[in-house]
Amino acid sequence: MPCLTVIVASTRPGRVGRRIGDWFTAIAAAHGAFDDVRLVDLAEVGLPFHDEPQHPSEGRYLHRHTREWSGTVAAGDAFVFVMPEYNYGFSAPLKNAIDYLYAEWRYKPVGFVSYGMTSGGLRAVQMIKQVVTTLKMVPVNEAVTVFLREALDDAGELVPDPARAAAAEVMLDEVARLTAALAPLRVPA
Repeated sequence: MPCLTVIVASTRPGRVGRRIGDWFTAIAAAHGAFDDVRLVDLAEVGLPFHDEPQHPSEGRYLHRHTREWSGTVAAGDAFVFVMPEYNYGFSAPLKNAIDYLYAEWRYKPVGFVSYGMTSGGLRAVQMIKQVVTTLKMVPVNEAVTVFLREALDDAGELVPDPARAAAAEVMLDEVARLTAALAPLRVPA
């Protein structure tokens, strides 16, 4: 069975992204469509601003951090980005992490768990779809949207929400379906 990589895109101190990522990773592991569910936190990966001298499409990586990131992304058959919305857009660390690589992303589905104050991150998701489709990733329409004003308790913890959990299940169903459909395209030539 395939590997799902959940990427927490915020690196900001005090962020809620890791809590949302942990919640979603537990849902994904229980879902059963993926043999391996991995959580990757960009704050822990610590990629510097893109510093490779060669274009990513060449796949010639000088730095160890790039080779390790390449291995992480190449091992994933599907992705879910747990992403905040900042000023109507997605976070710079996520764009940086995407731009480090090229071929490793191809023909892999990507789902979105977005969060924010007023739009729940929906505007950021629409914006990033242009980026991922350029890399031949396939974004799923089903998504999980977290409106932080309603989703967090006074202590800043995620409040259980059956509708949010149901949305995660529906999105995971579609990510799994596309993972299987795209698998023949991911076979190296």
